[in-house]
Amino acid sequence: MASTTVAVIDYGMGNLHSVASALGHVAPDAEVWVTADPERVRTAERVIFPGVGAIRDCMAEIRRLGFDALLHEQVASGKPVLGICVGMQALLEHSEENGGVDCLGLLPGEVRFFGAPKGPQGEVLKVPHMGWNQVHHSDHPLWQGIAQDTRFYFVHSYYVQSGDPTLVAGECQYGVPFSAALAKANLFAVQFHPEKSHEAGLRLLQNFMAWDGRP
Repeated sequence: MASTTVAVIDYGMGNLHSVASALGHVAPDAEVWVTADPERVRTAERVIFPGVGAIRDCMAEIRRLGFDALLHEQVASGKPVLGICVGMQALLEHSEENGGVDCLGLLPGEVRFFGAPKGPQGEVLKVPHMGWNQVHHSDHPLWQGIAQDTRFYFVHSYYVQSGDPTLVAGECQYGVPFSAALAKANLFAVQFHPEKSHEAGLRLLQNFMAWDGRP
């Protein structure tokens, strides 16, 4: 794999060490920058936008640091951008969490609370949705070499309901169907944690590091 540079955006709301470590494993020749410096992000050939925690706190920090405009700029630039977990949710238009929070609006759709989801036998499922679950995926370069219905690792109490079904690149079921992955041009986002999803997650990150940003 040719050498590349990737910026992992640090706004204080993610386990960035595990993401950076996974990137170092799948692309040992790459330069991985965990950074809060906008100019460093602009210089990188590709960008990862992770996130954990409450959306209100995430969006407050994103806006305080000016990363809302930066993310719009980076997606518009055409370089490959990957959102992970709450990083994915922040790309949507609005979230029900914390009484309702407006998000970045880079992808159409809403983030909704699971409530008391029920399994196939009518059993009440635990929230947060935590653990391994199957993802039924579309045909996209980031899924190359990953079998259909492979399991990935999730930790979330809110789920993405896409406003455009054509952008759903992966779907999962937990009481309700929800978007496990969204794709729009050079932007790809996943609800699960690829850095915690063993071989399949590492393959997705490897695919991202080789991706040219075209669907």
